Amino acid sequence: MSPGIEPQVVALCGSLRDDSRTRVALTEALAASEEVGAATELVDLRNYELPSLNAVETAVPDAEKLRETIKRADSVLLGTPNYHGSYSGALKNALDYCGYDEFEETTVGLLEVAAGGFPGSALIHLRTVSRTLGAWTLPTEVAIPDSHSMVGDNRIKDQHIAKRTNRLGQEIALYAGVAAYPDIADRASPTDGATHHY
Repeated sequence: MSPGIEPQVVALCGSLRDDSRTRVALTEALAASEEVGAATELVDLRNYELPSLNAVETAVPDAEKLRETIKRADSVLLGTPNYHGSYSGALKNALDYCGYDEFEETTVGLLEVAAGGFPGSALIHLRTVSRTLGAWTLPTEVAIPDSHSMVGDNRIKDQHIAKRTNRLGQEIALYAGVAAYPDIADRASPTDGATHHY
């Protein structure tokens, strides 16, 4: 991706719940991406018919639609609820339909939402998957604990987590196409003025 070109940021929501707090957090991150000039899209897996991989012998049209969406993205933000210490089966199945063609040299950001007080393990697993697919994962990631109190119906209520989610949204846009570094170095400077410790 060349400097000055509008980055395409796609968020993939691994929650199928209608009142998903993961979806709320991803929407906030995408809004921050738009603030720094990105075009964004939220992939809501509730709208995709994706049977378990290899469960059917015929072509899966929504799988091809998903692959095309991910492949044209400069950055992909993976969001998941924490289920039993890992990421959701819905997200796993969606990722199983994708591969190197979709993710290699793509900038990837990670976000996890947990009902309990110990998030983070799903991020480790998703980071491993992203590396395996040849993606460039951002050092900045978001792990939201106690989501019932931290995330409301349409916003993140905790200011610290909201700020970090905003930063992730900015960076997933600003570091789009990081595989082409140093060509994009002039564009990749977060706007919040914070000192970043990775």
